[in-house]
Amino acid sequence: MANIEITLDGGKVVTAHINGKTIRTDQSVRNGGGGTAPEPFELFLASIGTCAGIYVKSFCDQRGITAEGIRIIQSVEFDPDKRVPSRFRLNIQLPADFPEKYRAAVINAAELCLVKKTINNSPLFEVTASII
Repeated sequence: MANIEITLDGGKVVTAHINGKTIRTDQSVRNGGGGTAPEPFELFLASIGTCAGIYVKSFCDQRGITAEGIRIIQSVEFDPDKRVPSRFRLNIQLPADFPEKYRAAVINAAELCLVKKTINNSPLFEVTASII
C-alpha cells in the first residue's frame, strides 16, 4: 500500500490522500468544526462495519446468494473511565429467506475482516516529526 498523505485544509478539515482518492474529515459543530464531513472517529467506526460488510458480500457472491436485504447493525460500548471503546457489536440482519445452512458461515465470514483483525492484534504506533 502506498503512503497516505494527510493534509490540514483549514478549520477542522483534515484530508487523507490515498491511492488517488481523498477522504475528507471535519469535526462536528459541537467540536469546533463545520460538520461538513464525518469525524475521523466516525470513519474508524465505519471501517469496522464496512469491512465486515465486504466479507459478508463476498461470501454471498461466491455462493450465488443474493445479499439484498442484508444489513449490519453496529454498536459500540465505551469504557467510562478510559473514554475509549471497550466492545464492538455487529449484528448481521439476514432476510427471512436467507439459507439456514449459511447463517453461521456468514458470521465466520464477517470475522475475517482485516480491520477487526488489526484491532485485535494491537499494532504499535510510531509517531515522528521531521523538517521539510
